[in-house]
Amino acid sequence: MKRTALFKSSVLLAMLMFAAIGGGPAGVLPAEAYDLPPGLNLGLTSFLDGGPPAGPGFYFTQYFQYYTAGKLLGPNGNELLPPSAGERLNVFAFASQFIYQSNYDLFLGGKWGLDFILPVIVTDLSYATPGPFPQDNGAGLGDIYVGPFLQWDPITLGCNGPVFMHRIELQAIFPTGKYSSDSEVNPGSNFFSFDPYWAATLFITPRWEFSTRVHYLWNSANNDPNRAYFGADDTRAGQAVHLNFASSYEILEKRLHAGLNGYYLKQTTDTQVDGNSVPGTKEQVLGIGPGFVFHWSQNTHFFVNVYFETAVENRSEGQRYNFRWVQHF
Repeated sequence: MKRTALFKSSVLLAMLMFAAIGGGPAGVLPAEAYDLPPGLNLGLTSFLDGGPPAGPGFYFTQYFQYYTAGKLLGPNGNELLPPSAGERLNVFAFASQFIYQSNYDLFLGGKWGLDFILPVIVTDLSYATPGPFPQDNGAGLGDIYVGPFLQWDPITLGCNGPVFMHRIELQAIFPTGKYSSDSEVNPGSNFFSFDPYWAATLFITPRWEFSTRVHYLWNSANNDPNRAYFGADDTRAGQAVHLNFASSYEILEKRLHAGLNGYYLKQTTDTQVDGNSVPGTKEQVLGIGPGFVFHWSQNTHFFVNVYFETAVENRSEGQRYNFRWVQHF
């Protein structure tokens, strides 16, 4: 019991750093208890997510995400550090995504494809006063994402266009990112994760759509835990559900969609240390804000999304700014 309590208290201080960035190809940093993978998709995808904008072929997507936070919160949303600490976390995440969407049915009408994401993470964790606080490991390559998927053709109703489109992807996260056990905040996680998802878009009217992407995250053990775990042999991040949701209206025909976008993360099991669960380590965050997508053509699209976080537990609380360029070849 004493060892579990010791782990719990040490974990709560730094777990939020990585949590702050959590998110899809971006959102990026592991900390003491926030051991969820750094590149979780928190708001990286949004409007019209259920299908590719131009059908089969090759797609390249470039993401840029900026996250900033000035609060590290605990299990009940309480601030973990004294006001004098003046903590400030800034994270810049760059991710390049390569997608191939085939035109061949593989299973139940779904056309097969492959998704590959390469992230690079830049972190800046600073304090107003010195103290025994978590430290970052600088910039570096993040964990690589690879996922085979099935994309179903849109369901249409005559001349009114598509009504529903969806996709399933078996996304895996490989521990290729920069990592050091001497730092609480790293660009890489140092463990393998499986993060499959279902994405769908429903057209409520021909110009009004609702989209969602729902993930379930499973993590393997980290056999080289960071220094906050006081000599533990291994740690295992808890399982989690995370989802994106968005709704937009076509303001300019075939040119501009604008609306609201959001994400939600809920950790469903506690972090484990040497096989023992650490109570009070489950993370939660809700982010909501405005966004738009501008269509230069059927092959070129530019997304902008802004998120303001609330209902935060065991994470940092801040704002997230996302920019995404999609090109079909």
